[in-house]
Amino acid sequence: MTASPLAPAWLEHPADPNHLPSRVWPRSASRDDRGALVVGGVPADTLAERFGTPLYVVDEGEARARARQVLDAFGSAFEAIGTRAKVYYAGKAFLTGTVARWMSDEGLAIDACSGGELEVALRAGVEPARIGLHGNNKSLAEIDRAVEAGIGAIVIDSAIEIERIAAAAERRGRVQPVRLRVNSGVHAHTHDFLATAHEDQKFGVRLDQAAEFVARIRSFDSLSFLGFHCHIGSQIFDSGGFAESAARLLEAHAAALEGGPVPELNLGGGFGIAYTSADDPAPIDELARTIADAVAGECSRLGVPVPVVAFEPGRSIIGTAGVTLYTVGTVKDVLVQVPGERPESPSSEHVRRYVSVDGGMSDNARPALYGAEYSARIASRESAADAALVRVAGKHCESGDIVVDAEYLPGDVGPGDLLAVPATGAYCWSLSSNYNHLGRPPVVAVSEGAATMIVRGETIDDLLARDLAFAPQTDQNDPTEETDR
Repeated sequence: MTASPLAPAWLEHPADPNHLPSRVWPRSASRDDRGALVVGGVPADTLAERFGTPLYVVDEGEARARARQVLDAFGSAFEAIGTRAKVYYAGKAFLTGTVARWMSDEGLAIDACSGGELEVALRAGVEPARIGLHGNNKSLAEIDRAVEAGIGAIVIDSAIEIERIAAAAERRGRVQPVRLRVNSGVHAHTHDFLATAHEDQKFGVRLDQAAEFVARIRSFDSLSFLGFHCHIGSQIFDSGGFAESAARLLEAHAAALEGGPVPELNLGGGFGIAYTSADDPAPIDELARTIADAVAGECSRLGVPVPVVAFEPGRSIIGTAGVTLYTVGTVKDVLVQVPGERPESPSSEHVRRYVSVDGGMSDNARPALYGAEYSARIASRESAADAALVRVAGKHCESGDIVVDAEYLPGDVGPGDLLAVPATGAYCWSLSSNYNHLGRPPVVAVSEGAATMIVRGETIDDLLARDLAFAPQTDQNDPTEETDR
């Protein structure tokens, strides 16, 4: 069969719609002799029978291997230019106690963006000195908790935070290491909502304000200035933006050295992964080498020592380790009018097949938020049917509730089939919600043929437990009720 005219230009008509493209799926992904998808040695239908669907599945071996790969790539690249690299796992991508322990076991530090993420890392046993805290509006309680715990770095995002962190550290009798987040003005090629280096945005301070902010930080005995931090975007496939951002930051770094030590430079994260077979991100070791070479060249030009360089990858470690399982509920063919190539040409009708599953935007908000593209495969069986263009839709009461906008699946896909969507390890569980009163799915880790639930799924009783309309009268607690009579 030929490609559907409704398919986007990048989507190739597959020779085999059962095939699992290697760059999109965990390296453990395969099909067993029944045709069922297997991840981490566990068949998808076994997982669905045991834990239900929707279900987040995380391949522990894949996550750990990618963590080691990133750490080795940056460690080797920066050792070659006479310094070392620090790698923080960006917890906002996907953070549970178990995942925090995996990352710590593999030698990574943890980057937290809130008091909640900080608490996960601390309670998971991560050494406080190997935790960093971000945020454009850290509460006083979050700052105090971070200082109390003795975390290794707090990223200053605005002028008011200098005084707040300094005061908290002074109260605790500590010297708190801090970084200063600056905007380099470099915009990586990414979706506007993901771009975080524009000057007109909520994060960081302008690069031309750096000297003023550093002087203010150094005026407090309770603060220790580590260096600058910058984040240029997300889902970045090459090193060009990082190299340009590093060059601009190192100008400020060299100027700051005139007033005291600046031991580190943090270039952030944002390294991309393949969500579809059309995506082709550069290998992480290639990115590490080219960024290291750019840093070395710029330091040589400026005549300054090469600092310790830190990075904060999240998606590139956990993204491909995740697969979400759904059960197909309904299948519907919709006739779509396609205009002719020329104004005088007649339009034609083509079928778009809507395959609806038992989850949707509550477990993966990214397609609705960013127009993110994903892939899909039937997970419970293989099929000899010809490939048909489908759109995988969720069950929410929103026309924009699309899980996979365009994919070729076997044309006999039908109710009861298990569907697997790969590359859902990052920002799916983290962004999940209870929209339409759906419970958030459980998270199951798979490894060497074993499956372990690491986050319990929510039941309807869980969702209603906080709704005081359903609470026993004696349990209701109305904060507005008068108690002094």
